[in-house]
Amino acid sequence: MSSKSTEARVAFIMKMISHIDSIVLRHGKITKVLEDEIEARPAMMMALMQIGESLNKIDPTILKKFNLIEDTIGSYNVRNFIAHDYDGVDLALIETVIRVHFPILKEKMQKLASEFDID
Repeated sequence: MSSKSTEARVAFIMKMISHIDSIVLRHGKITKVLEDEIEARPAMMMALMQIGESLNKIDPTILKKFNLIEDTIGSYNVRNFIAHDYDGVDLALIETVIRVHFPILKEKMQKLASEFDID
């Protein structure tokens, strides 16, 4: 995988992270986001799926360098959970992902993004 495609993926992931941050900020609380079935919840779910898919396509040596292997596996599992749970996504799990795991992923991705001078 070329450095350019990795850079593009990292920039896209950072954009999705920013979207999630904006959605939560606009609604004031994660629980309010999850209550908004029309706009906020679907947008956040889509961003989570795109993060998982994009992370899964980054070269594993880069992921290892930035301690992102476990985060990538978790993100891809969340992506699959959202994409394939046809009976309905467990919103308590999504809330935990956003409260607990998302800030850790965001911090690690910011370090990786700084390698490419991505804000």
